[in-house]
Formats: sequence, C-alpha cells, structure tokens
Amino acid sequence: MPESQYEERTEPVLNISEPAVVQQQTNSTAPAEMAAHSIQVSVAIVEPDAPTRDRLVGLLSAGVTPFGSIEELAARLTGTVPVVVVLGPSCANEDTLEIAERVMAQYPILEMILMVEELSTSMLQQALRAGVRDVLAIAGDAAALPAAVQRLAVLLDQMQRQAQLAGTISSAGGALPGSMSETGAVPTVPAGTDVPPVSMEPVHGQVLTVFSPKGGSGKSVIATALATALAQRSDKPVCLVDADLQFGDVAVMLKLIPHHTIVDAVAALDRLDAPLLDSLLVTHEESGLKVLPAPLEPAFADQVGATEMVAIIELLRSFCSYVIVDTPSYFNDVVLGLVEASDKVLLVSGLDIPNVKNVKIGLQTLRLLNTPMEKLLLVLNRANSKVKLDVGEVERTLQMKADVLVPSDVVVPQSVNKGEPVVIFAPKSSVSKAIFSLAEIFLPQEAHKKRFLGRSE
Repeated sequence: MPESQYEERTEPVLNISEPAVVQQQTNSTAPAEMAAHSIQVSVAIVEPDAPTRDRLVGLLSAGVTPFGSIEELAARLTGTVPVVVVLGPSCANEDTLEIAERVMAQYPILEMILMVEELSTSMLQQALRAGVRDVLAIAGDAAALPAAVQRLAVLLDQMQRQAQLAGTISSAGGALPGSMSETGAVPTVPAGTDVPPVSMEPVHGQVLTVFSPKGGSGKSVIATALATALAQRSDKPVCLVDADLQFGDVAVMLKLIPHHTIVDAVAALDRLDAPLLDSLLVTHEESGLKVLPAPLEPAFADQVGATEMVAIIELLRSFCSYVIVDTPSYFNDVVLGLVEASDKVLLVSGLDIPNVKNVKIGLQTLRLLNTPMEKLLLVLNRANSKVKLDVGEVERTLQMKADVLVPSDVVVPQSVNKGEPVVIFAPKSSVSKAIFSLAEIFLPQEAHKKRFLGRSE
C-alpha cells in the first residue's frame, strides 16, 4: 500500500464502548462532568507481510491503519489520541521488539499487542521485557484480538483521565503524545454515572511463603501449583505474589500479561486500599487465581523494600483467604520480612547434596533469627528421583520431618513450557496429587469434604 493512502485515511478507526469496565475503573473523586465520557483510540497494525497484514485487518473493525514496519509507524506518531498497536508475527523478533520498546518509552499512552505463530514461554518473556501488553496466537480465537484491543483502549482511557485529574492535561482537552495524525476521535456510548467501589468482605487470610535457599529446587513450580490448587477450592479470592523482584517468572509460568506489577502497588501505597490493590491484580482465568507480578525489569526491584512488601501482604490477606508468596533463592530483608509475617513457610529442597546443604544452612539461619519451628513445613521435591540420597537420610540431616513428598514427573517441564500450572495441565498426575495433598494442609475441613466428594463422583 503506497504511503499516500496512509495520509488520506481519515475515517474513524475503532468504536470502543465498555461502560461497565469504565464505570468500575472510574475514580469516585472525579468531577461530575467527567462521569460520562467517550473513549477515544486509534488502532494500527504493523506487519511487513501483506497477506498477513490483511488478515489482521480483517479481524478488527474497518478503519484500522496498516503499516509495513514499526519505523514507518513511529514516523507518524504525533500526539492527538492514544494508540493501540498490533504487531504481526513478523515482528516477533529481538530487533523489532527493541525498537518497539523505544517507541513505547517515547509515547507513554501507546500500548502494543504481539501476534505470534505459536505461543512459547521464551517469546512471552521477551515480549514482556519489551513492554508489550498482550501476546496472542494468530491461529487462536478470532475474538481474542478485538477483546485485547478493547481492554487496552479502556486502560489507555483510564491513564488519560488520571493524568487529567492530576493536572497534567489541560481541562480544555490537551493531548498526550502517542497517537496518529490521520485518525479522528470516535465518540462512544457514554460511560454513565460513577459507581462506588465494590465492597469486599473482610477476612484474615493465611500467608504462605514458599522459599528455598537453592536455585533450581522447583520452588516457583510448587508455589504456582499450590496457589492454583487453593484457588480452585476456596470460596474467597486467593492471591499469588511474585516476590522474586529481579527475576520472577510467575507471570510467564501462568502465561499472563501483567498490566500492573508490585511496583505500581508500592507507588500507590499512601492511598492503597483493598479495592485499589485488587484492581492491580491480574486474574488467571482458568483457576480464578489472582496474581501480583514481580517487576518487569530487575532495575525496579530496589523500589520494593521489606516494609512495603509486608504492608501489601497484610492488605492482601484482608480480602484473600490465602496469600501465597514466591521468593528469590536467597535471604534478604524482603524475605526475612515475609518469613516474619507468614503463617507458614514452606521450605523446598531437592534430593541432591547441594540442595540439602543449602536448606540445612537456611534452617540454621532461621533458628538464629528465632523463627518458630512450628511455622516451617518441609517439602521434598523430586522425591522419587533415582539418586543415592534417601528421604530418611535427608530428614535426619535436616533434623526435620518432610511434610510432603513431591515426585519427579515429565509433566512438570511440559506444563511450564505450556504456561499452565501442573494441577490444571495434568490433574491426575502423581505431582498434582502431591500438590493437592499439600493444599489440604491449609484447607478447612469442609473444603476437604467437598474435594473428596467431588473426586468420588
């Protein structure tokens, strides 16, 4: 398509109407004149391959603006209305994602979706690091792309309104950088009046911290699977917090695209309440598990200290029945704060000498810190591995009985690469049965009965 055709396109590009979502996100302190408003958005598709580009255009409504390269798109960004950019499968490479990251840094109200031929954890992680908001398979559900565009349009609208409330945009209707010059604003169905935040029944949930002083022990797999198992069996919300602030992989392991991370919670800590914190969580749709992801970049880890972490955990337990915390494989102030705030600490060890040695040192450290030993649970991972160490020998070395033995099973790496918790990927596997047994330690007796009745049917 010649360049002149881009210049001539002036028709509306998308008609977004999501009043329910907008109402829920509306700030109750907003002026009355802002209660009803229209979402304005431009949508661009970047894909060098013309047939694939046309296919993506066909998935969205008329008026979407196509581009052959991300450089071509960047040259047209001027600053009138927000933009949602759909990157085609040809853009799923390191060089293009680096350029995309620079473009997003320059234009703060521009969001991107990446389409790929096949979903993989490595590409998902690479896209997350670049700042892409969503990754979708081009061969997947045809409704997924319009729905993702709609979600990001609502998110961008919320960002603009927050900026307006903060005084960074003039009340006369100034604009932030990040939109395309050739597209017009599209008025939509008014959002209606503001509504109060949804009330949350107060609870005092259990905080379960999963820790191992040795990397590669399977700690994150167990934390993710345990949280999912509890979410499947709890009538109230269950939250998984990724406290591995530099290299947390919980979002990737659950194939989630975070719109917010724990850094956003820390930034809002002075005004953080349960409804606001709940709005920062991303939900794993299959299980209902809520997740507070780690920062997307290691550089942001310093923004989260022990005091902030514990404050967030305490607020989460006020409306979640269980708060499961995944941690880094070393002691620091954040981990020590979590140990103190937790109801139980699950120590994960593999059946190899380096693992057992590090767990023994970790136990000694916890004893020196006067951690109550009844707070600790020992989880032996890969307990059926064909190694020389015997479970009884490990227990004698650690001077602690194992509470749960999690066997080794090929379904674990398969589930990780698939981006599904093992208890969903292979619920009848030996690993999943061990995780369900672990979950039962924390479930009330009624939930035990429900589970056994459900299993017998």
